[in-house]
Amino acid sequence: MDSTPQSRVLVVDDDSRICDLLTLKLRSSGFLSQSCASGEDALEILAKETFDAIISDLNMPGISGLELLEAARRIAPHTAFLMATGVSDVSVGVTAMKNGAADYILKPFQMEAVMVSLRRALETKRMEAELEGYRQRLESMVHQRTKELMAALQRIELTYDDTLEALAAALDLRDNDTAGHSRRVTLYSLEMAKGLNFSGEQLKQLERGAYLHDIGKIGIPDSILRKPAKLTMQEMAVMQTHAQIGFDLMSRVAFLSSAAQIVLTHQERFDGTGYPQGLTGEEIPLGSRVFAVADTMDAILSDRPYRRGMPYSVARDEIARNAGKQFDPEVVAIFLSIPEDTWVKIRSEGGGNR
Repeated sequence: MDSTPQSRVLVVDDDSRICDLLTLKLRSSGFLSQSCASGEDALEILAKETFDAIISDLNMPGISGLELLEAARRIAPHTAFLMATGVSDVSVGVTAMKNGAADYILKPFQMEAVMVSLRRALETKRMEAELEGYRQRLESMVHQRTKELMAALQRIELTYDDTLEALAAALDLRDNDTAGHSRRVTLYSLEMAKGLNFSGEQLKQLERGAYLHDIGKIGIPDSILRKPAKLTMQEMAVMQTHAQIGFDLMSRVAFLSSAAQIVLTHQERFDGTGYPQGLTGEEIPLGSRVFAVADTMDAILSDRPYRRGMPYSVARDEIARNAGKQFDPEVVAIFLSIPEDTWVKIRSEGGGNR
């Protein structure tokens, strides 16, 4: 918008002489100009055509200049509006500016002053349009960059999780008699957590904590970790340090810091007889209370060198019997509410033996 032949101005005044005078001056100054005699006519024209500026009389029969201003701001918000007033109506002209008019011009007109006000109003609208365009482009750019960043973070997170899954599988092979333990207890835990209305972020942290619950065992000597006989009290004390070791390791990694709490507390018991801190009840993170049930179920169902895996009914009865002792009763209730077929399906997906 500027004072070029492309700038279009609509003059609105019930006095035809003023319309003719302004139209002639505008055209001689390089503007395209059109006029009408009322606010009603102006609104009909604005519904069909666009203008860069409107110069309107304040006092007109029917729709007044202020009413036209209000309507024009809705119909053509990017059009500059100048209000023409008599000297006695200056205060109303100021009100018009407060309501969105770019300026007011006094009658009788000084034509050069009118042109100055018009060009200034058009320049202001041009700058506003440029600023709005820049804002929209900036918002679009930020939106696009945010999408790209989120996609990159998701790719990184997937890479992290693939690495964690591989690490958990390696830990299973070192410590457990059957492969897939970490994956199965993770799937069991997630199934129960859904019944407890875990949020998406809580599910993610539970998944990572369950996968890596025994990561601290990399610090336990094989002579203890793989000992076929019963551990001595001293050896058991060493074995129990794996929870703290795992917590210390994971706490150093920012995206694993929340999951580290599950690693630290996955051997706690609801009645306070667990380790390493002897936490009771709700002092134990809910994710760890869920994991405890999943871990016990997998241990009972899985084959061991000294016995075959036992049926689901044995696991169900054992877990139910220890509600309020080893396990959180609320978590046990969720566990018992899930059909056996669901656990069988999950176990099959997790690579369970038997």
